[in-house]
Amino acid sequence: MRANRTRASCALALVLTLGGTLTGCGGDGGGPGGKVRLQFTWWGNPDRAARTEKAVKLFERRHPDIDITTSFAGFDTYLAKLATQAAGGDAPDVMQLDYRQINQYATSGILLDLGEHPELRSSEIDRGLLATGVVDGKQYALPAARGTETVAYDAALWRKAGVPAPTRSWTWDDWSDAMRKLSAAKTSQGRVGSIDPGQSEDVFEIWLRGQGKSLYTKDEKLGFTEDDLTRYWEWSNGLRKQGAVSPAEQTTLMDGTVENTPLGRQKAIADFNWDAPVSGYEAIVGKGLKMAPMPVGEDGTAGQYFKPSMFFGASAKTAHPKQAAQFIDFLLNDKEAGAILGATRGIPANDTIRQEVLPKLEGFDQVISTYQKQFEGKLKDPPPAPPKGDASLQKTFSRDYDQVSYEHMSPREAARDYITEAKAELRQ
Repeated sequence: MRANRTRASCALALVLTLGGTLTGCGGDGGGPGGKVRLQFTWWGNPDRAARTEKAVKLFERRHPDIDITTSFAGFDTYLAKLATQAAGGDAPDVMQLDYRQINQYATSGILLDLGEHPELRSSEIDRGLLATGVVDGKQYALPAARGTETVAYDAALWRKAGVPAPTRSWTWDDWSDAMRKLSAAKTSQGRVGSIDPGQSEDVFEIWLRGQGKSLYTKDEKLGFTEDDLTRYWEWSNGLRKQGAVSPAEQTTLMDGTVENTPLGRQKAIADFNWDAPVSGYEAIVGKGLKMAPMPVGEDGTAGQYFKPSMFFGASAKTAHPKQAAQFIDFLLNDKEAGAILGATRGIPANDTIRQEVLPKLEGFDQVISTYQKQFEGKLKDPPPAPPKGDASLQKTFSRDYDQVSYEHMSPREAARDYITEAKAELRQ
């Protein structure tokens, strides 16, 4: 850790774990016996944590002069904790980053320019994916893996309800009809069809892309109108009122973990999620867990895309930039590390590691690989990393829809409120 860390900041970091597993706080940038100590944090489920810890131990065996202290938490808790640490000038040495954090953290001086460190190789990473970690011409983050969204569902309950299985060409109307039938089926065990899509900016983006629109324009302005958002929320709100998707009491309990989604609590039959975290449902749903493509627009336009499932970055204030770069290089480019990590963060972004890993994947990792293969060469390019301010707008999006689902505001009123706040946040 950095030399200016005090006992007070260490205690604050411990409090901020909020259920995570932060271990160790350094005082002078060194560990026992004069070792370099790096703090590494990420979000994820227990499976990702176990594999990551195994990879970290391998790195430490190869680099006996470096100690890695680790922390992980659920997605929402992790983002809140990291934002607090970053704002206080105490970001971890190495951190897992979401697509929507890159621009904000890079332009705020929080991230290290990794392009200045030859210890970190990027030649085996897809150029398109690599570009998503570039801000103002500098490589502030490197993609760990690629992922794409999916409809995760309990195939056993779906089949018992007699609802046709999802296909790559099903539309949002097809999805809506399926959710109504699932909710009404006597075999559904009192569960609704799906999580309410109205609360998710990610799902809204794919819905927009299926209509030829976007969440943001190239010049970082909103790519949709008040009418677009009103229409989306009227659609989702109607499904909620029909009992086809989860009620407000269920969606507001979500905290970024699969366990606290309606599907994870066995209150719904399906969920929207990125493909890698879906592995966390397996222990809950069992062998009947399946993944379906995201619905397409009425004319067949797919809004789905491959994006970096997450990135690795380093703190601009780390006392050990060389060792931080070495550790990120190991996570991304080492074959043994790749074999350990598998697809727990998504299918590896490194081309060589991906080819090494894919034939050896087992269990749900193989399911994710097979799921992605059907989209090779068929999806549009990912959008640029969202502008600074989007991370807070994700929360605003969910908060405004909560007002709709609790019937405190109409979809039009909530959409107007969101557009106003979004323009102010983006300084339009």
